[in-house]
Amino acid sequence: MTRTVEQRLDATFAALADPTRRSIVARLAVGDLTVNELAEPFDLSLPGISKHLKVLERSGLISRRREAQFRPCHLERPALDAAVDWIEANRRLWSERFDRLDDHLRTLQAPPNGDLP
Repeated sequence: MTRTVEQRLDATFAALADPTRRSIVARLAVGDLTVNELAEPFDLSLPGISKHLKVLERSGLISRRREAQFRPCHLERPALDAAVDWIEANRRLWSERFDRLDDHLRTLQAPPNGDLP
């Protein structure tokens, strides 16, 4: 894994470590929203929401564009897909390792003559 991929994953997981940011990402999965629309369900000031959005934007999880006086936020699915791919690859790896460990433990617990209990 290249350093830039690792840095992007680090930024993605750091951004997703916060429950407010995870909630923002979940809301953006439905569609683009403005900062005001994103702020509605939270008991945070607009500058507080903006700080969360900056973290998500720096991580590459969201982008913002200007439309007249609005700045809609957009979920960048490829950044989220990269994290999902990493999680899935590691889930498969550990699943295979645990399966091999189970097989090994069964052979250790088998009676010496090969008969099953």
